[in-house]
Amino acid sequence: MPTTNTLYYGDNLDILREHIPDESVDLIYLDPPFNSNRSYNVLFREANGTAADSQIAAFDDSWHWTAAAEATLHEITATAPPHVVEMINAIVSFVGRNDVSAYLVMMTIRLVELHRVLKPTGSIYLHCDPTASHYLKVVMDSIFGVPSFRNEIVWKRQSAHSDAKTKFADVADVVLFYAKSADSGFYPQYTEHDPEYVARFYRFDDGDGRGPYRLDNMASPNPRPNMMYEWKGYACPAKGWRYEKATMARLDAEGRIYYPKTKDGRPDFSKRLALKRYLREQQGSIVTNVWTDIPPLHSSAAERLGYPTQKPLALLERIINASSNPGDLVLDPFCGCGTTICAAQKLGRRWIGIDVTHLAIALMRQRLDDMFGEAAAYEVVGQPADLASAEHLARADRYQFQWWALSLIKARPTQDGKKGADQGIDGVLYFHDEAKKPPKKVVVQVKSGHVQSSYVRDLRAVVEREKGVMGFLVSLERPTQPMVTEALSAGFYHSPGWGRDYPVLQIRTIEQLLAGEWFEYPQANVTLNQAERVREEGEQGTLL
Repeated sequence: MPTTNTLYYGDNLDILREHIPDESVDLIYLDPPFNSNRSYNVLFREANGTAADSQIAAFDDSWHWTAAAEATLHEITATAPPHVVEMINAIVSFVGRNDVSAYLVMMTIRLVELHRVLKPTGSIYLHCDPTASHYLKVVMDSIFGVPSFRNEIVWKRQSAHSDAKTKFADVADVVLFYAKSADSGFYPQYTEHDPEYVARFYRFDDGDGRGPYRLDNMASPNPRPNMMYEWKGYACPAKGWRYEKATMARLDAEGRIYYPKTKDGRPDFSKRLALKRYLREQQGSIVTNVWTDIPPLHSSAAERLGYPTQKPLALLERIINASSNPGDLVLDPFCGCGTTICAAQKLGRRWIGIDVTHLAIALMRQRLDDMFGEAAAYEVVGQPADLASAEHLARADRYQFQWWALSLIKARPTQDGKKGADQGIDGVLYFHDEAKKPPKKVVVQVKSGHVQSSYVRDLRAVVEREKGVMGFLVSLERPTQPMVTEALSAGFYHSPGWGRDYPVLQIRTIEQLLAGEWFEYPQANVTLNQAERVREEGEQGTLL
């Protein structure tokens, strides 16, 4: 079991089985792909705030019945509890071996593992949409048990949708909330009172500085023979008072009892006493299972990073506050851009995040650094830590290698290499070194195979074409001497802000970068949208 906060790169099924012990996690939130048959892109922004021309395909949210799906179904049949096997076979039999069932078997085998790692006192929140939420609830019922179901939360994620002319528009997501046992903790959440509610019910104010209040019944709803007494001339209610005499005396001394009076100011014994409940003493309106008070992340939101499916921090903060305590362990097995782990970090929880792309891991690391700095102590498991593991990744998947290599220098990928030619650009960096001038561009290329001097000449041409000021070549292999000579021939870029020269073309190997030998350029990086810094305790203001 990891003793520190941990980011894992890899398939969450493998990570769960290899690294997460039984009954070790207090709270699980997962926001898996919904099988919406959409391709989600990371929409980066340029340094000047405009949308980038290129996008990165983060993942394809679509599933197909393949040999892998058949193998997963076979594994479930062989290893899962009998009632789970019966359930998934019934669903596959009903819907057929198709995209939906492929998605559901993928989810089922992972939910079985999530049930294993969840503490008996733990809770799990599964975020989904109407595409498959009805099937997922049946899956959750079979794995966690029908009595473990707590609620179906509806979160309004947008106000309008293009499909409104053909059906009732889809503007909400579903969050399925399960508690592993009756011992699972839950802490009600509150929001500010609606102004209309306050105006309607908190109509009284004595002008004593305690503010508005409403009147509450002091009569017992059930017969209370021991509470049958007269109070200051006011008759006892038919079923008795809510409070014993000592409590009534205390409330009276505190000025919390409302005594009805006639128009001439005398006690009106024909009416009942009432308790003053002050607005300032109320926690607010209790949160129900319909969440309309957490707005989605619009394109102009300061919190928005440009990652597809990014959820607001407030959404995860509510879930974490409701079902965990400080120091508890929070797990997100589909971590994306890391909203869950950032919320957990902010609220003093331990956390584990898992994702299957190096792009997501890079975004999470930068987000943690932006928001918390050194306060976010964590380790990364599954990413290359030495030359041998980097070489292994390059052989296994050169695109994942490319994204990981770019993350070492915090460069932004420019496009998905699988979709077509990259025009000689794998990534870009931007920096400011001149007041009131646009940011400067650095073109980055990543090479995982054999390198030669022609690559340096090509990079120089791309830098000129793209109107960049510098070009960086990241290489798995050591550069040849002709490559070094070719790079030096490009000359130097003079930084007005820093008053020094930097080589226009630079080459660094993966081994050098892992050893801390960085590229030389003005370190005022504005490559990616920056997450807002969480203020330290004692500083004025908070993130939200």
